[in-house]
Amino acid sequence: MENVPRPAEELAVLDGELARIDARRAQLLARRSYLLTLLTPVAAPGPPRPGPPVPVRVPETSPPSVQNVLLALGGVLLTVAAIAFTVVSWGPMGTGGRSIVLGTVTLAALVAPAALLRRGLTSTAEAVGALALVLTVLDAYALYRVALPETDPLGYTATACAVLAALWAGYGLLLDRLRAPLPAAVLTAQLPLSLWALAAGAGQLTLGWALLATAVADIALVLRAKPVPARSIAGVTAWVTGGWALLIACGLSVTAGTVPDAARPGLLLAAGAALGLWVAVRVPAVAFAAALVAGLAAITATGGLLRPSVPIGWALVGYLVCGAALLTTVRAPLPVLAVRGLCAAAGVSVAGAVLWALPATAVTLLGPMSWADRVWSGAPGGAREALGTDPGWSAMTTAPLVLLIAAALLVAAYGRLPASSGPAALSGATALCWAAVLILPAALDLGYAAAVAIHLALTAGALTLGVYGRRVASGVWSPVSTTAMVCALVGAADVALPALATETATLITLGVLLALLCGGAVALNTAVTAATFAARPFQALLACAAVGAAVALLCAVCASAGLPREAVAPVVVAVPAAAALLGARLRRHPVALPVELTAAGAGLLAVALASGHPETVALVLALCGVVAAGTALRPERRQAAGYLAAALFVLATWVRLYASDVATPEAYTLPVTVLALVVGVLRRRGDPEASSWTAYGPGLAATLLPSLVAAWGDTHWLRPLALGVAALAVTLVGARLRLQALLVLGGTVLALDTLHELAPYVVQVVGALPRWLPPALAGLLLLAVGATYERRLHDARRLRESLGRMR
Repeated sequence: MENVPRPAEELAVLDGELARIDARRAQLLARRSYLLTLLTPVAAPGPPRPGPPVPVRVPETSPPSVQNVLLALGGVLLTVAAIAFTVVSWGPMGTGGRSIVLGTVTLAALVAPAALLRRGLTSTAEAVGALALVLTVLDAYALYRVALPETDPLGYTATACAVLAALWAGYGLLLDRLRAPLPAAVLTAQLPLSLWALAAGAGQLTLGWALLATAVADIALVLRAKPVPARSIAGVTAWVTGGWALLIACGLSVTAGTVPDAARPGLLLAAGAALGLWVAVRVPAVAFAAALVAGLAAITATGGLLRPSVPIGWALVGYLVCGAALLTTVRAPLPVLAVRGLCAAAGVSVAGAVLWALPATAVTLLGPMSWADRVWSGAPGGAREALGTDPGWSAMTTAPLVLLIAAALLVAAYGRLPASSGPAALSGATALCWAAVLILPAALDLGYAAAVAIHLALTAGALTLGVYGRRVASGVWSPVSTTAMVCALVGAADVALPALATETATLITLGVLLALLCGGAVALNTAVTAATFAARPFQALLACAAVGAAVALLCAVCASAGLPREAVAPVVVAVPAAAALLGARLRRHPVALPVELTAAGAGLLAVALASGHPETVALVLALCGVVAAGTALRPERRQAAGYLAAALFVLATWVRLYASDVATPEAYTLPVTVLALVVGVLRRRGDPEASSWTAYGPGLAATLLPSLVAAWGDTHWLRPLALGVAALAVTLVGARLRLQALLVLGGTVLALDTLHELAPYVVQVVGALPRWLPPALAGLLLLAVGATYERRLHDARRLRESLGRMR
């Protein structure tokens, strides 16, 4: 409640502050002199040193703050007392005495601020004026209790609010230096019309008109009133009352059962739209928001007239068409912000329509997943049955039309949008058109074959647009092409799932998809230049999707031929083989590696299909090893593919031995080991830098590891002894020739073989020891390890360096 003082009062305050500053400065100077005398030696007797200065108390609060607090507290207490006097203690004094007391106090409170303002006591006048406003409210309450107790409460409240608003407005204009009366009058003036409507038993529509009329009065006050606080409050209340009126009208329009019932709230919406557009033209500060509200009100009013006579789907089309018609105002002579607000309202209507169509799109995309566990179970009755879920297709038959209209509006707006927003509009139109055609079969409930054919054609169209409809400029890939490519890939996955319902549909669909994806990848490769690096990921995606389609088609063909699952596995290996040949042709092309990795996943699928049949698993592993060995002939794949080929051949050998119930695997593995070691020796002679793991690792593992597995299950002593001797020999040769593979493989097999032989005795000894001995030995071991930790680290480092120097 702090006010700006008069000049004389402000001058007095400044003089007081300067006096305090001078006193503080004198105090600091005296203290400084005292400190200097302490630090400087005394040469001759002089005047006595000054004593410590007297402390000056600094006030914790300023006088205006204390004043405002006191005034506010006094006003609150007087208000509470007045309310208690009026409401609680109304009985003992009698009617005449009570009226005289309250009226006298109210009159004195209304008159006192004028005298206080003349004396310059503005804050006190504000406090007394606020008390006077409260007293007038209490007077109105007292009048109702004493003289008009039978009056309708709502009607009396509306009249009292109107009278009080007029009284406070006049009082505020008379004493224009008081800040409370005019804002209080504006707030109180929001109630009379609405309360009168409620008191008369009017319906929601009449209440809406009353609120809109109140908003009109607020807008007039904003444009005509001079006091800033009153104008600000009137601006806020205009938005509140006007928005409330439009919400009531919108609810009545949407729920109307007949056209005449929709016309009445539509008239209110039209009036609100006209008012909003007028404000947008006259008040630039709120032009955009006012035009946005006006546009939404106009769309709701006109679309609401159509809604009662048509199904909900066509009603939504009507709202969308009304929003499209609103875009014609772009050429109207309106302020720029008003035009943008109307366009934004049209955009809101389009966005709402698109959101309404989203459930149908989601069901069309996700519904076919249910066919993954019902392969070739029979053709469904129609497109809707193929989806398995009903989002309310009876109300969504017009969803494709809604999406197409929205796409057309985006295309129409392309020429009027900024250059930075134009590509986004075209991309959105592309996605909306794709979604419209996607849900068209289900919306119209077409047959199953027609739905699959339309989805295949849609995928082909999106792929064609992505490949040939792009614009290449300065290395920039068109957003429309990006959108089309994404839609094509999603559509390909979507159409493949419902095609699993029948054998014929599966074969045809997968074949067409394979051709489309391969053709798209090839066409994209021939048309893409080095500058369009953004197209490379889509080319790789198309190629990888083509590999997946090829695998699925092979499996479908084999299943159609009646082959069992394990017989399909070797056929699937043809895909990695074809990918390896393609990779050899592509060499270092960016697409080569993704294709080969995807094809490697097909090899894993082949192993999974052969699971349960060890002979087939061994065959599949061997075939994959052949593919990997062929890939290892390429310099850029030699290292990774070489290791993989060796591992696959070894695994194939072990699995085959296991499948044949071979009790003496050495008879089969030793020849392979001898040949592999000979090849390794020749490899090392031709390439001295070759690793011992590459040269000798596969050959040694081919015999040592199967023999170790057999030795662990052998109850006799001959095999473990022979294996231990062989492993010891390999270890010694590795140590002598400094070959890491021999040392590690031989040492590991020797340790495990020794552990197997000593395990029974260790168990027997441990069982004979006391219970306390193992924990004690463990503790001593920990102490020993802790005591020699540094030494062991040093030894381990030396061992690692020695192994590292081996080949």
